[in-house]
Amino acid sequence: MNARVTLAVAGRVLTQVRRDHRTLAMLMVVPCLLITLLWWMFADLPGDLFDRFGPGLLAMFPFIVMFLVTSVTTLRERSSGTLERLLTMPLGKLDFLLGYAIAFGLLAAVQSTLAVAVSVGLLGLDVAGPVWLLGVVAVADAVLGTALGLLVSAFATTEFQAVQFMPAFVLPQILLCGLFVPREAMPAVLEAISDVLPMSYAVDAMQELVGAADTGEVWRDVMVVAGFALGALALGAATLRRRTP
Repeated sequence: MNARVTLAVAGRVLTQVRRDHRTLAMLMVVPCLLITLLWWMFADLPGDLFDRFGPGLLAMFPFIVMFLVTSVTTLRERSSGTLERLLTMPLGKLDFLLGYAIAFGLLAAVQSTLAVAVSVGLLGLDVAGPVWLLGVVAVADAVLGTALGLLVSAFATTEFQAVQFMPAFVLPQILLCGLFVPREAMPAVLEAISDVLPMSYAVDAMQELVGAADTGEVWRDVMVVAGFALGALALGAATLRRRTP
């Protein structure tokens, strides 16, 4: 692994995204619009439904957006032959994946900061813990989406196939993360499955910040999410093909 090469890959990805104005707008605006839509849905209903569901969805939206953008972008690189040409150069697989992770991680940081600012500053989401820690959790979730997007791109041959991985990888995590039904109230088998899904810990961290605000518990969940992200990057490096079939 070479730090200079890794940063060069990250710079190349950021330059491409900066020139693609539609993708850049989707990355920055869509999570803010979805959070606003959620607030609007609950605006006239009794109870603090936005405070209940908002934190969990604040974890999900950056994760989903980064998963889709990363997997499709990587597949586009492969189908156009760019990835194959890059890997014929003195470029390690880990350099490639870390470069992508750094680039999309920086975009995720900006995206998550905007989403948290809109949720807390404009829409009045009540947070008992530090607001900056809410941003840290959102960034960790977005980086996790990036890592999983890079991983699944190794198993898809077309951009359409990459999109189809979303129901397999993302939707079960949304259903079992504890947002709709508390994890401890689920059947034992589903609770056990939920315990090994990274989104469960991301939602736990968000809900902890809104409720008891035990920062120790929040950091524990963030470390679990980061561990899943690093594991996904390692698997992505192991399965990344140098030649397009």
